Amino acid sequence: MPSQMILRMPDDLKEKVGRQARAEGKNVSTFVREVLEDYIRNHDMSSYVDDLWGRIGNSLKAKGKGPEDIESAIRRVRTKK
Repeated sequence: MPSQMILRMPDDLKEKVGRQARAEGKNVSTFVREVLEDYIRNHDMSSYVDDLWGRIGNSLKAKGKGPEDIESAIRRVRTKK
């Protein structure tokens, strides 16, 4: 079951949030939850890194590269130092 969170905000912000939620056909709880989820999704570094590794992996797979190719590339780079 979801838990409750109490937020304190200026009255004018509360009114703007309520107005925006209504404009989108949502209640305030749903609107705020979606805004927070979107913010976390866009600012959470671990999600960003996971997504980046996923895209890199997909790109390498599309080029026919596998784990052994990656290990070989790492060894080559490390021996150049």
